[in-house]
Amino acid sequence: MTDQQDALNFTFLTGKTIASVRYMSEAECKKLMWHSRPLLIRFTDGSYIIPQSDDEGNDGGAMYYEGDTGGVLIYTL
Repeated sequence: MTDQQDALNFTFLTGKTIASVRYMSEAECKKLMWHSRPLLIRFTDGSYIIPQSDDEGNDGGAMYYEGDTGGVLIYTL
C-alpha cells in the first residue's frame, strides 16, 4: 500500500473544526497508564484527537506545528 492509499484511511479528519485545546488531566492519563500528558484537541462534532508516542498507545506524544510564522513544538507535560 502506498502512502497516498494509507492517507485515505484518515480523510474523516478533513474539514473538522477545532473547538478546544487542552492538556489531558492526570486522571485521564492515569486511566491509560501514561506518564506524559499530551494535548487533547476536541472538534466541534465532539470527537477528539490525542497524540501518542507510538502505534501501540504506550504513552502520550508530542507534535510539531509549522505555520506562517515558523514552527512550534507542542510538548507533553
